[in-house]
Amino acid sequence: MVSLWFFITDILERLGTWLPQLPLRFLLAWEFYESGIVKLEGNNWFGQIQDSFPFPFNVIPAEVSWFLATWTEVVGGICLALGLFTRFWSLSLIILTVVAIAGVHWPDQWASLAELWKGYAITDKGFGNFKLPLLFIVMLLPLLFSGAGKASLDHLLAGFLRR
Repeated sequence: MVSLWFFITDILERLGTWLPQLPLRFLLAWEFYESGIVKLEGNNWFGQIQDSFPFPFNVIPAEVSWFLATWTEVVGGICLALGLFTRFWSLSLIILTVVAIAGVHWPDQWASLAELWKGYAITDKGFGNFKLPLLFIVMLLPLLFSGAGKASLDHLLAGFLRR
């Protein structure tokens, strides 16, 4: 029985360097890419919320912020899917998401933690809606700290550079 346990965990550990990052990368890649494409095809509404962004993003012109957010989502999404420069793009998308939470998803006012917790939702019913972006940040953390895994261009590039 113990040997079976070690056999199974050995297989899972070997697969763990290849598989777990893939669904995270693909799901996040799709979500950020899709959001970037919507911005690319839409109108800049950042001017209306620029004051809500944390410093230094609140002093950057809205056109520059829109451009940076759009292309960070599009290029970052593509690179996450490929597993290319995954740690860089994970950190970049975490920063972008923190700014989005502060500027768009955080409640305008809250008087207690219980009231703030009402904003942990997908739809905004007057209390904010920071659930989904917070989940994205949590999903990006393993990619930031552990990388893209072996099924990635990062892994291929690292192997090539070691030679």
